[in-house]
Amino acid sequence: MALDEDTEQEFAPQKKKPPTEDEKRRKKIVPGSLMKALVRPGGGDSRPSDGDQVIYHCTVRTLDGVVVESTRSEYGGKGTPIRHVLGKSKMILGLLEGIPSMLKGEVAMLKMKPQLHYAEDDCPVSISNNFPKDDELHFEIEMIDFFKAKVVSDDLGVVKKVINEGQGWESPREPYEVKAWISAKRGDGKLIMSHTEGEPYFFTLGKSEVPKGLEMGIGTMTRGEKAVIYVTSQYLTQSPLIPMIDGFEEVNFEVELVHFIQVRDMLGDGRLIKRRIRDGKGEFPMDCPLHDSLLRVHYKGMLPDEEKRVFYDTRVDNNGQPLEFSSGEGLVPEGFEMSVRLMLPGEIALVTCPPDYAYDKFPRLANVPEGAHVEWEIELLGFEMPKDWTGLNFKSIMDEAEKIRHTGNRLFKDGKFELAKAKYEKVLREFNHVNPQDDDEGKEFVNARNLLHLNVAACQLKMGECRKSIETCNKVLDANPAHVKALYRRGMAYMAAGDFEEARGDFTMMKKADKSSEADATAALLKVQQKEQEVERKARKQFKGLFDKKPGEISDVGEKEDHNTGENQNNVDKDDSDTESSDESHEAAADAGRRGWFSMFWPNGRLFSGLGLQRCSIL
Repeated sequence: MALDEDTEQEFAPQKKKPPTEDEKRRKKIVPGSLMKALVRPGGGDSRPSDGDQVIYHCTVRTLDGVVVESTRSEYGGKGTPIRHVLGKSKMILGLLEGIPSMLKGEVAMLKMKPQLHYAEDDCPVSISNNFPKDDELHFEIEMIDFFKAKVVSDDLGVVKKVINEGQGWESPREPYEVKAWISAKRGDGKLIMSHTEGEPYFFTLGKSEVPKGLEMGIGTMTRGEKAVIYVTSQYLTQSPLIPMIDGFEEVNFEVELVHFIQVRDMLGDGRLIKRRIRDGKGEFPMDCPLHDSLLRVHYKGMLPDEEKRVFYDTRVDNNGQPLEFSSGEGLVPEGFEMSVRLMLPGEIALVTCPPDYAYDKFPRLANVPEGAHVEWEIELLGFEMPKDWTGLNFKSIMDEAEKIRHTGNRLFKDGKFELAKAKYEKVLREFNHVNPQDDDEGKEFVNARNLLHLNVAACQLKMGECRKSIETCNKVLDANPAHVKALYRRGMAYMAAGDFEEARGDFTMMKKADKSSEADATAALLKVQQKEQEVERKARKQFKGLFDKKPGEISDVGEKEDHNTGENQNNVDKDDSDTESSDESHEAAADAGRRGWFSMFWPNGRLFSGLGLQRCSIL
C-alpha cells in the first residue's frame, strides 16, 4: 500500500510555475502582428536567451522608408548601440520576441503592428509624444554581440562580461588595495584612456580613486580575471582615473585584475586594520584558523611613531622561538587574536591596533606606554586544529569535555565571560553527537550537560543577559524541576531582572527539594527582600509628592533623578556556579519578614513591565 502511495506521488502532476510578466505579454502576439525578414545572415548556431546581454544597433523606419529614430550616427544617432539583458531589461514586445531568434552578426527587419511596439497596452517602455506609435513600423536590427552577463547593479547600470576566468573565489572589497590593467572606451568605441603599460594602476577600494561603477564591477572579480565592465552615466563618478565625466552616457572598461592586497577593517570603524603583506597558502577563509586552534606565530611589536620602535620581537627576545598559544583562551591581546584567525599559513600581515584591543585590557609590557596604539607584524607559521571527537570512546570524549570546561572556568574567574561561554557552548554542540551506551554513561553525560548549561547561564548573568540566563536554566529544569543549582541560578537571574516573586518561588523550592540547601536558600531569600526594599525606597523617592498635590496641580515626579539605580552585575549575587568555589560563604540567614506597604502598589514586582522598562538593565 505504501508503495502504491509513493508511486501515485511520483506520477502526480507537478505544480506549474506561474508565468512571468514577459510570458504573459507574449500571449498578446497574434499571427501577422510580427514579421521578420532576413537582411544579412549571422554566424554560428547559438542564439541569445534569458540572462544574456545583447548588444545591437536599431533603426526605426516607417513603411515608406522614412527614418524615425536610430542608434547609428549616419542616421542622426549617437553611434552607441543598445544594451539589454534578456529577462531583466524593459523592452517592447516585438523585440522581446524577435531578438532571441537572431544569430551573432545577423541583420534582420522586424515589421511590427502598433500593439507590438509602443502602442501596446501598459507598455513598459516610454517614448516621446511625437513618435508615431500608432503606425505599423520597420525595426532594422543588427545583432553585434550577446553573452552571459553578470548583473552587478539591479538597475542594470553596471554589467560585467567575463573574458578570461580568474583564480580562486576571493574578490576585493573595501578597503582592499588593487592593481589592475585598465582601459576605457565610450559606448561608440572611441578610446577615452588606457593604462595597459608600465606598472598596473594602483588604487584602494572605497576611496573614490576610480568611478563607482568600475569599483563595483571589480568587486565581483577574482585574481587574474579579465572582463569588460559596462557602466552607465549614473555610476560614472569623478575620480583621478577619469577626471572629466561630463557628456559620457556610458563607458566600457576593459579590466585585468592583476593583484589585490587584503586589507580588513576588523571593527568597521577604521581603528583595527589588518593589511596582508605576503600571501599565505590555501583559500581564504576556509584554510584560516577560524576555530579554536593551537597557533604558532612569529611577531614583531612596534610603536607607530616615526622611529617605529620595536618593543618585542620573538626572533630576538624569545631566543628565535615562535609564540605558541591556543586561540579562544584570552592568552594574547584581543586585536592580535582576531587578526591571526583571519590569516593563512605562511601569510605575513601588518596589524594596526588601538589600545583597547591591545594592552589596555592585557598585561602591558614595560616598554609600551599606557594607552598606546601598536603595530604587530605577524607571520602565521602554522596551526593545529582541535582534536576531532569522531571515533573517540565515551571516556575519551568526557575527558576532552572536562579539559575544555576547566579552561572555561579559568576564563570565568578571570572575568572573560564571553570567552568562557564560548568554551561551554562548544562542548554542548559536540554533545549533540554523543550517544551514551548504558545507564551509567547516561547519568554521567546528563550531569555533565546540566553543569555546562548552568555555567553558560552564569556567564549570561554576569554579562547582564538575565532573560537568556533564565532560558538556559530552564533547559535543566524542564527535565528536572527540583535541580537545586538550576533553581538557585534561575532565582538569581530572576532577582537581577527584578522578578522578585519568581525569584522567591525558586529559592523556596530549593528548601523543599534539598534540606541541605536551606541555608543558601534562606540567605538568597533575604537578599531578595533587601533588593525589593531597595527598589521600593527608590520608587518612593521618585514618586514622592505624587499624591500630595491639590486637584488640578501637576506633581514634579522624579524631579531629582537617582543616578545610582544601576548596580554592577558582578555584585548581584554570590554565585555558586561550578565556575567558582562551591564552598564560598553567603550572607547570614535571617527571616525574610513581611513585605512593605509599597507592595500594595507593586504586585509581584511587575511595575517596571507596566512602564515598559527592562528591569534587568536598571537594577
